[in-house]
Amino acid sequence: MRTVLVQLAVGFDREANRETVAAALEAAGRDDPALVLLPEATMCDFGRPEDDLASVAEPLDGPFVGLLAEHARRLRATVVAGMFEVRPQGLPYNTLVALGPDGDLCTTYRKMHLYDSFGYRESERLAAGDVAPVVLEVSEHRVGLMTCYDLRFPELGRLLVDAGADTLAVPAAWVAGPLKEDHWTTLLRARAIENTVHVLAAAQCAPTYAGHSAIIDPMGVVLAAAGEAPALVAGDVDVARTAQARERNPSLANRRLA
Repeated sequence: MRTVLVQLAVGFDREANRETVAAALEAAGRDDPALVLLPEATMCDFGRPEDDLASVAEPLDGPFVGLLAEHARRLRATVVAGMFEVRPQGLPYNTLVALGPDGDLCTTYRKMHLYDSFGYRESERLAAGDVAPVVLEVSEHRVGLMTCYDLRFPELGRLLVDAGADTLAVPAAWVAGPLKEDHWTTLLRARAIENTVHVLAAAQCAPTYAGHSAIIDPMGVVLAAAGEAPALVAGDVDVARTAQARERNPSLANRRLA
């Protein structure tokens, strides 16, 4: 499965962000991907803590999803990206949308673990999604979706694997700060190793966020990665590599606690 991770930085202007995303997806198409993964909050940045995210949230048939659908059809690829989704009442969701090669909305994942940590309270601005694994099919792979802070909860990765995922996709806006980049890269490798899955991590980047998007194999080897600047990270995810890793390290089969 040829995969392209899009690492970028967006602002609070949704129209300007759509131009940034369109240019990135145009560039991503040069690698002929089956899957393109963009970060959390690609539609619009979180902004300042006092900014009202309900005022910028969009429906699933709004202009941001429409843009992704257009490019998914053009690329004949699955495109996954993060947005703030309108709710009929109450706070919006922090949502991942997946558009298939035909441009149709395949699935959504609404972030279940909100970032009430490191002095920040995401739950004051956004609503948590249901506790349910979301797995989609892409080119004979089963890709489990999780968002940013979800990475700190190993039980979600295992829930996705138990639902059939052989790959974990992690769009993020991982805030930069002391030791935060180290937490990010360490946890990505840990989720890959403990579940013997590929991990695909697409992050927003400097100056606000950590960047370091990466493709990691089921043994924890970093196959391709970015630094702090905007970048495209391309690589192949191979089910044969997963099978080999699980033969060498059959920890899932050896579990006694389920």
